[in-house]
Amino acid sequence: MTSIEGSVALVTGGSRGIGKALVESLYERGAAKVYATARDPKTVSHPDAVPLALEVTDPASVAAAAERAQDVTILINNAGGSGRTSFLDSPVEDVRREFDINFYGPLLTTRAFVPVLERNGGGHILTVHSVLSWLTVPGSGGYSASKAALWSQSNALRLELQPRGIKVTGLHVGYVDTDLTTGLDVPKVSAHSVATEALDGIEADAHEVLADAVTRQVKAGLSGDLSALYPQLAEQR
Repeated sequence: MTSIEGSVALVTGGSRGIGKALVESLYERGAAKVYATARDPKTVSHPDAVPLALEVTDPASVAAAAERAQDVTILINNAGGSGRTSFLDSPVEDVRREFDINFYGPLLTTRAFVPVLERNGGGHILTVHSVLSWLTVPGSGGYSASKAALWSQSNALRLELQPRGIKVTGLHVGYVDTDLTTGLDVPKVSAHSVATEALDGIEADAHEVLADAVTRQVKAGLSGDLSALYPQLAEQR
């Protein structure tokens, strides 16, 4: 079992939203140190957090962060981006950008920190996926595809890292009440409730955490007919 008390964690995208809630919750559970990364470390507001500059799509920035944070035992890949990209209408460069942020960013960070975790006796990686790993909605093609690829990445890394004593937890969640969803009139869960579920999952060494009812419903529907997840397909029959 992974213990958060006394651990040293690094949270990418730790200045707002779920990342900020994770930083706060880690300290509440007794973490000894939490690195909170952001493109601009001045935006990190937690008084005890260690601000750290990080652009997950920049290999040099990732390498510098890993060199700076050599005591990490828990890595949380939270940084990500969401855009409205259509596979037919959006520039291909926009779709590539989604993958750079949501797939290659966590991969670069994980590869940089695996040696650190190993030197510190093993450890734990939590990566934030999305309910859109398993479902797509109009205008989310690039985002959903990048998160689906990230889910596959975590599944592969979980197997590769098991012999090295590093556990991998994937966090799936729907709409969260943050500044990114302010204009959406949909049911949302709080960032702190997601953080609680995520850290419970780390401590339980869970392979996956489904942080809300919508995510659990969608995951359960994967074994059924596609029209259950996409009712518009049933309308065409």
